[in-house]
Amino acid sequence: MTYRRKMEWLYLLGFSLDLVNMFIGTVAYPALAADLHASVTQLAWIGNAYMLGLTVVIPLAPWLAARLGERRLLYLSLAVFALGAILAGSAPRIEALIGWRLLQGLGGGLLIPVGQAMAYRHCPPAERGRLTARIMAVALLVPALSPTLGGILVDWGSWRLVLLVSVPLALLALLLAALWVPRGAAVASAPLDRRGLLLGSLGLSLLLVGLSLVADAAQRMQGIAVLAAAALILLAYARSAARTPHPVLQWSLLRHPSLRLAMLVYLLVPGTFIGTQLVATLLLSRQGYPPAAIGGFMLPWAIASGCAIAATRHWLPTRGPRLLLSAGMLCQAGGIALLLGVQAGQPMLPVLAFALMGLGGSLGSSSAQTLAFQGLHGADLMPGSALWNLNRQLSFCLAAAVLACVLGALSAALPERAFTLTLLLASGMTLLPLLLLWRLPAASLSLRVNSP
Repeated sequence: MTYRRKMEWLYLLGFSLDLVNMFIGTVAYPALAADLHASVTQLAWIGNAYMLGLTVVIPLAPWLAARLGERRLLYLSLAVFALGAILAGSAPRIEALIGWRLLQGLGGGLLIPVGQAMAYRHCPPAERGRLTARIMAVALLVPALSPTLGGILVDWGSWRLVLLVSVPLALLALLLAALWVPRGAAVASAPLDRRGLLLGSLGLSLLLVGLSLVADAAQRMQGIAVLAAAALILLAYARSAARTPHPVLQWSLLRHPSLRLAMLVYLLVPGTFIGTQLVATLLLSRQGYPPAAIGGFMLPWAIASGCAIAATRHWLPTRGPRLLLSAGMLCQAGGIALLLGVQAGQPMLPVLAFALMGLGGSLGSSSAQTLAFQGLHGADLMPGSALWNLNRQLSFCLAAAVLACVLGALSAALPERAFTLTLLLASGMTLLPLLLLWRLPAASLSLRVNSP
C-alpha cells in the first residue's frame, strides 16, 4: 500500500470515529436516562458537550501540529479520545458523563484537522475528487449504520457499550499511526495568539450554548441573551484577529474564493437539511405517520445520496463545480418545497421529497469538499483544514437552531402557517449560495490546477 493510501485510510478511520460518536448515542438515551436519572436537558448535553469540545480545540490544531509534529499530535489526540471514551463509558453520574464527553471531543477535535491535512497533502489535485467521494461515502454510511449498531449494543448489553465501542477503533488508529506515520521534527511556529484563542473559544462556546437554549421554547430568552454575549465576544475576537500578525485561525485563507464558497455551501446545504429534518419529522408526525415510517424516509435519502456521491466523482472533473453545485441546491430546495404538500396516507410525496434532498445535499456537499481544498497546498493545508472543520461543526447546529427557533415563534403567532413558512425559509436558505456561486469567475472555480 502506498504512503498516500495509508494516510487516506488513517484519516477515514479517524473521521469514522468522529461520526460514530456523534450519531450512535441517541438510541441509548432512554436506558441511560433510567440508569443515571438524567433529565432531557442533560441528555441533550451528552452530544452538545462532545461537539463543544470539538469546536473549542479545532483552532488550536495548526499551532500544536507545528509545535509537536503531526505524528505526536495524532498520538495525543487518539489517546485523549480513547481515555474520554473509557471514562464516559464508566461514568457513575450524568454530570461526570457530560464532562468526559467534553474531554473526548477535545481529542476528536485535534484528530480530524490533522488527518485531513495529511490526506489532502499527499493527494494530487487531480485525484482529490476521488478522495472526496470516499470521505462522503463514510459521511453517508456511518451516520446511517451507527444508530442500528447502537441499538444492538443496548439490547445485547448496556448503554455503556455504545460509548465504549469506539475504544478499540481508536487503539487501532493509534497502532496504524505508529506504523505508518514517519517521525517528524517539530517546526518553528509563530507565537500562540493567546488572546485570540481565549476570545474565540469563549465566543464559540457561548454560541453553542445559546443555540441549544434557543431551540427550547422555555429557555429562549436566556438563549437570546447568551447569543448576544457570544456575538459581542466574537466581534472582539474579529477585531483582535485583524490586528494580530498570526491569528489562531488564518482567516486570510478566505482570500481563496473556492474555500469561501465551499464553506458557505456546507453551512447552508447540509446544514439546512439537518434543520429541515427536524421540521419534517414534526410535520409528518402531525400528519399521522408513525416513527418507523418517518425514519424509513431516510432510506430514499441515503440511496439518492449514494448516487450523488458516485455522480460527483465522475462528473466534477469534466462538468465543473458550478453545474453540480447549482443542481444540488436546486434539488434540495425543490425537495424541501415538496414537503409543503405532504398529506396523511400519501407516502410517495415524502419519499420523493427526501430523495431529492439526498440527491441535492450530497451533490452540494461532495462538490464543496473537493472545491475547498483545491487551491490549498503545503503550509496552507493544516490551517485550511482547521477552518473547514470548524465550519463543518457549526453547520451541524446553526441552521437547525435557526429553523427550530423560527418554527417555535411562528407556532405561537401563526400556528396555521408555521410549518409552511418555516419550510419556505429552509428552501430559500438552501439557494443563498447561488448568489455567490454565479458571481465568481470561472477561473476561480477551476479544478485543473497543478500542485506547486
